[in-house]
This record gives sequence, C-alpha cells and structure tokens, in this order.
Amino acid sequence: MRRGQIVAVLQIGGEFSTDDDGRMSYYGGEAHAMHVKSDWTFKMFKHEISSTLNNLKLDSYVFKYFLPRNDKTLISISNDKDLRRMVDFHAESETTYIYVMKKADNRLMKSLISDSGTPANSALIATTPDGSKRQKICASWENAITGVGQVFEGSKEFRDALHKYAIAHRFHYRFVKNDSSRVTAECTDEGCTWRIHASKSHAKEFAIKKVSGTHTCESETIKSHRLASQKWVASVIKEKIRDSPNYRPRDIANDLHREYGLSLNYSQAWRGKAIAQKELYSSHEEACNQLPWFCQRIVETNPGSVATLEALEDSKFRFFVAFHASLHGFEHGCRPLLFLDVISVKSNKHWKLLAATSVDGEGDIFPVALSVVDDESQENWHWFLEQLKASLPALDEVTFISNGKNGLWDNVSLLFPNSHHGYHVNYFVEEYKKQLDDSWSEEVKDTMVEHLKKAIYSCKVDEFNQYVELIKAESDKLAEWLLETKPERWSDAFFKGSRLGQYTCSVSETIAEWIPSRYELSVVQLVDTIRCNLMEMMYTRRESSNAWAEVLTPSANQKLQEQMNKALTLNVVCSTGNDGNSHVFEVCDDSVNVVNINTGECTCRKWQLSGIPCSHAIAVFDRTERCPLDYCAKCFTTEYYRLTYAMPINPIPDVLVPTVAGDPSHGAALHLSPILTRRQVGRPKEKPADPRIAIKRAVRCSRCKGYGHNKATCKVPITA
Repeated sequence: MRRGQIVAVLQIGGEFSTDDDGRMSYYGGEAHAMHVKSDWTFKMFKHEISSTLNNLKLDSYVFKYFLPRNDKTLISISNDKDLRRMVDFHAESETTYIYVMKKADNRLMKSLISDSGTPANSALIATTPDGSKRQKICASWENAITGVGQVFEGSKEFRDALHKYAIAHRFHYRFVKNDSSRVTAECTDEGCTWRIHASKSHAKEFAIKKVSGTHTCESETIKSHRLASQKWVASVIKEKIRDSPNYRPRDIANDLHREYGLSLNYSQAWRGKAIAQKELYSSHEEACNQLPWFCQRIVETNPGSVATLEALEDSKFRFFVAFHASLHGFEHGCRPLLFLDVISVKSNKHWKLLAATSVDGEGDIFPVALSVVDDESQENWHWFLEQLKASLPALDEVTFISNGKNGLWDNVSLLFPNSHHGYHVNYFVEEYKKQLDDSWSEEVKDTMVEHLKKAIYSCKVDEFNQYVELIKAESDKLAEWLLETKPERWSDAFFKGSRLGQYTCSVSETIAEWIPSRYELSVVQLVDTIRCNLMEMMYTRRESSNAWAEVLTPSANQKLQEQMNKALTLNVVCSTGNDGNSHVFEVCDDSVNVVNINTGECTCRKWQLSGIPCSHAIAVFDRTERCPLDYCAKCFTTEYYRLTYAMPINPIPDVLVPTVAGDPSHGAALHLSPILTRRQVGRPKEKPADPRIAIKRAVRCSRCKGYGHNKATCKVPITA
C-alpha cells in the first residue's frame, strides 16, 4: 500500500451493540470501500465520502472510527488534524472502518454502553462550527467519577467531582440524599436509571458505595442552564476575576460557552461574578472582625506600639500600626528623614499601604509606620500623618520626601510646620521625562536627563543655574517648567531640609517582595507577614553590626576615606573669625573654600548636605590635629546604628488562630467584635423586608379574655 494512504470501509445504516465487557460491535447497514490520503483536507474527505455514497448530503452526519486494538471507544473526525491522525494511526492496518452516523443516532449511542462504567470519550465532545473541539478544559473531568470504591476527602469533594462529571458527560442530576455523611444522586431524565450513592465508611473515609444503571440521556450540547449554577460559575471564574477585576459578564458567558459548552445568559454570568467577588473579598469581612482583636494583640505582645483602627462607611476602615521597635529605632538612631510612599499589593488589589520609611546609617530602609487603606486619597494621607504625629510626639524638625500628590504638600506643612518637604528624586525625574519633546533623539533625551540630575545634586546656586541654562538652550518651555516646580523642593542648591545624601527609597519594592503574590491575604495576615519580615530584618542587622569594630558604619567609613584621600593635596590657610577665635579656615584647590569648624559648615556645602566632612574640612582637621570622626553626623556611627536595632519586634503567636469565645482550651475567651459603622444618609440600597411577613398582633377573645380566638369562635362554656 502506498505510504500516506489507507483503505477505508464506510459503514452506514447499521447500529451498535455492546458486550458485557464493553466491546462495541456494528451490525447491519451497507459497506463501501474508498481510499483516504493523509494530505486530504476534511472538506476533501467529506466530498469523497459523498461521492462514494451516491452524492449523499452529509450535513446531518458525523464520522467515527476505532483506534487499532481498541473497540470500546469511538473517535470523532471533525477537522483536518483529526483526519491526519486517523491515517497515521492506521498506517500499518490493512483496512480502517469509518462509521457514518446521523447526529441523532450519535446522541443515543451512549445507551449501548454497559454497566462497567466506561467513561465518555472525545468522540462525544460537541464541536463548534469551525470543526475545532470544544470542552478541552473539561476533558479531564470525564474520569472525575471512576466507580465503586473511589475515595474522597469528604462530601463536599464528592459533590464537586460529581458536578464536573455531569458537565463532562452532559447530563443533569438531582440529590435524593445530601448531608455530611451520605450523598445519593440520580439522573433527572425519566428514562435513565443511573444512580450513585456515597457515604462515610468505618475508616472515616467518604467513598462511593454503589453505582447503578447507565446513562441514556447524554447530548452533544447542554441547552439547560442547571449545571451552570451560580456557585460553580463563581469557582471557575474566580482566578480570572482576581487578575482582571473588570472581567465583563458578556465575556464570562462567551468563555464558558467556548470552554465548557454551557450556554449562559447575561444575568447568570453577572450573578456568578458577584458571588466570585464576594468569595474573593470575604477576607475583607473576616479582617473587619479580627482587626480589633489584632490591634489589642499588637499592643499586648509589643508594649509601646501603636495600633489604631477607624471604621468608615460602607464597611470600609483605616488601620495604622507602628511597632515600638520601629519608633524607638527612628528616634534614637535613624536619619531625621521620612519617605512617604504608597505601596500597591498585587495579591490584594482593593487595599493600599501608606508607609513612612526612614534610612539607617548604612543607607538601608527602615520602615517606621504603615497604614492599610482602601485608596490613596488626601483624606487618608491626612489621617495617616495625624497618627504618625501622635505616635512620635517629639517629631518636629524632620525632612519628608514624597511625590507631593494627594494633598501631601499641604498636609505635611499643616501637621509638621517646622519640617521640610522635598520631592522623591526618582518620581521627579520620571515627571521630567514626560515633558521631553517626542521629536528628540534618545541621545538628546539622555543628555537632558543628565543635566537635570546634575541640577538636582548641585550644591551651589551658580552650579544649578549653569545646568538650567543648558536645558534652556535646548528648550525654553522645559526650563520654564522646571522653575515652576519650585527648585527648593528638589535641588540641593535651595533645599533647606537634611537629606544627608539620601534621595531615593526602595521600600515599595522591598515590601512587595515580602508579600506573596500567589494568594490573597487578609489584612491581619498581610500586616503580620510584614511584621515577620521586619522582625527578621532587625535581628539580622543587629547581629551583623556586632562584628563591626570601626566608629562609623562600613558605608560611612568608606565615604570618609574617599574624602580623606582628596584632602591630601589641599592647601590650608588659617583665617581669624570676627570674634577673634581661630575656627575659620580657607582651603585652596581649584577655588577657595571657607571652613567653619564650630558651625560644621563649608562653602562647598557638601559637608552640610551629606553629614560627612568634605575634603576641605578634613584638610583643616589634619592641620589642627583634630579627628574627622568627631565631626560626622551621629546617625553614621556604629553606636547609633546599634541603637536603631536595639529593640526587637516580638512575635504574635496566635495571630492566625484568634481565641474565640467559648473555646474550652483557652481560659479567657476574647469576643471578635465586628467594626461598628455609622448608618449612611438616605434610603438603604438593599430591598426592605416584606411587610407581609411582619409579626401580627395576637388575637384575644373579649368574652373569656383568652388568646388565639375571638368571641365568635369561643368554645369556653358560659358560667352562670
């Protein structure tokens, strides 16, 4: 036989019968022979069959065949790939039998399957108009129910498997018995005897005990919507809604029809989505009940900590937490600098984290306080800053760094009038890039960004003006935009705050790495996950600092060493101050810089901006035999670094299993009180209760004064 070609025997007009062992045999009808080539298309294949069968119209027919050495499972031919597979499967066979069946006969063919429980196969999966297989996803559900003896974890798992099995095999069922210890279900078709029973065994296993009858009611498509219950739809689309909250009901209906062959209308898809959203965000309701308890446990396990919960309308809330170890570390060791950031949690898209983060002597982030809110709004930021001020009453002269959005400029100046507030450099650079002309080449854009960065880090006004002029030479509009953004908020030449060389903060990336993105956490779990990572971070840094032998932290010591190397070539000239004390010196390099030892200032302004003596100051220290370490900012010393991490964050051992009232294993039960919210103004959104089911006034007899009847129906005998 020629390779890529087989001999096919067309069988039409007969019927199948099934033996006790599940083997199928074909009887009656007519037989015709034809060649089938592997390079044929499905359209050519149908045309050849039609010609062989005297130009029979094949619109109402389907084509089936058996695999070699398998006469229990019929396989469909519905597209080009199916046809090529059939030819490849039978390449070594002498003949191949192809059964031409009417679609109606195909729907009834399952009635011939024996009681052995042979599952439905891909030949019975409905097809779409383009010939491609539908229900690929639920193909694995065909064996969700295998037979007697199959074990499940419980009744719920069995019901889930039964539902999948019914969808895969396209039949409807109803429960005869349905509780936690036993489940009995039967097919809803009047002529179908299929029935299944499962219950708990002596070994406490939930297993199938009996399967009787066979299905005679399966169909290629499911026109009824009973299998697509709201809860089932919700379970199928839950993960998609988690990733795409704007998943439309119409798209849900289309996807379920394409993937499962189920036809849903708009309202069914909408209700399924509503249930999925409720299940996804049920952790929100659970958190509302646990948060008051969690606040109490934070204060109990970490004395001195602040945990505040405020209830809002529509079951919303604001939660603020600052652990005592973080507050102590900021007050006694960190730089007087706070970055205000918003952190988006990927696994909890309906919550935002507002964070106040400082920086330690090594330049690493040090989270001070955070708040869980529903949105980054001006009101939420104002509330967060109020809680921060109450937690740090001594906080007065501090430098804030933020993006300035959502009213932060006004709120910071209002609540911290003696503080300074500047831009986050990374945010400001990104805003600057948006102003660049699209017609510029990438090289020009990079040059303009470089000019901006040099203007940001310029210590003197004349240096700042120099780089602004370079920008202005390229674009007057861009230079004008820069000056309108108030350089005193972003350039070292004008900024009055103390950033000490720290311009950026990576707290968003750090906390995002701490939070698992594979599953959704409740607020309690979210905050406690951050607490666990903070606890580990503080312990690790505290232990590593114990090995330091230098006065300064390693990074600060390296910066000081770089300045000391630069100071070797400088010339120092003693100068007398106005008060007659010799504390002012002139240092010559490319220019003349004046160093005032008493005030800790140099006209180059690098000493004031970084907190570490510049090369000019170090040259003066060498001349006057002073130690440069005595003039470094205290936050860069190893002593202050250890003070930053001196206090530990204590664990909350029962955070995942709160004590519930009535639990005999705990002495003092704690009641989980839900958050109390104020009633909204206006008419309630929910439908009011039906007045017809209101409790009626009890009827009282006027003759005997009894209840439950009136005078006309009174049966109490009249006494003389």
